[in-house]
Amino acid sequence: MTTTLLIERHERASLRSRAVAAGISAVLRPRMAKAAKTGFGPADLKRAASVDRFAGRFRAPKGIRYEPVKLDGFGAEWVHGPRVTDDRSGKVLLYFHGGGWVSCGLNTHRRMIGWMSTASRIPALSVDYRMIPEVKFDEEVDDCLTSYKWLLDRGHRPDQIVVAGDSAGGYLTFATLIKARDEGLPMPAGMVALSPMLDMDLATKRAHANATLDPTGAMKAVEHLIEVILAGLDPADPKVSPIRADVSGLPPAFISAGSTEVLYCDAENMAHRLAEAGVPCTLQVWDRQLHVFQMFGPLLPESREALRDIGRFVRARLSS
Repeated sequence: MTTTLLIERHERASLRSRAVAAGISAVLRPRMAKAAKTGFGPADLKRAASVDRFAGRFRAPKGIRYEPVKLDGFGAEWVHGPRVTDDRSGKVLLYFHGGGWVSCGLNTHRRMIGWMSTASRIPALSVDYRMIPEVKFDEEVDDCLTSYKWLLDRGHRPDQIVVAGDSAGGYLTFATLIKARDEGLPMPAGMVALSPMLDMDLATKRAHANATLDPTGAMKAVEHLIEVILAGLDPADPKVSPIRADVSGLPPAFISAGSTEVLYCDAENMAHRLAEAGVPCTLQVWDRQLHVFQMFGPLLPESREALRDIGRFVRARLSS
């Protein structure tokens, strides 16, 4: 059965977003080139893990409130955007941060999640799942599934929950819900994935034009990273690459990606796979936007609009 696939193309990147992309590209390209030559060793993973601690030195924007939560073996926090109710008993956005399965966390993503909370008008539960090397790649999803079960056990109905994530967190969004479905758990109202990486076999990405068009020059660095984090796992295994799994029965999806980023083809291919499986999906394609450009929040017109669109999707799913 084929269902509706809505593809929204946002053309003509703004001058401001192009200027920001050029500046970030100038910083990241040399680092990506170095990573492509040297690979990723223990010291690199240690530096990646320190990013969230560094981000913790900066305060969240005015009005964003957060409170830590202790789950089974890992942490999380409630995040409330300005004017969002303190009531945590009903509708909620469950969020998995990105960071290549080795980096980032509550501190790096608090701003963006706060903005999503505001756009969605509900609190968010941001999950500090354990990462490589503390756990293996295929074990990170276990913490994410635990957080979903925690919400259900606290009385949240599945139709009160939307699950979301960016990049590696977008991967975990799909992997978590596939595992939840296979365990017989009820599906949430919807899911949101921003620039998700969904195929750990890199052949499709290597062959895509974006392998050279990506402004950060990330392709070679991604190859080295995936080799390290999979540690011998078969990338063709559906349990490793969600794009190769049975995606029937998943909730309606909202997927967003930049038109020239390396991971665009994963977003596009998964959107078509979902539609073929009878899962409604909206795919937003943003002209020349950086990977997870929503992190710029109010700075860019594209990030502002994208956050509003996410909020509308979440509110629509939770009111249906």
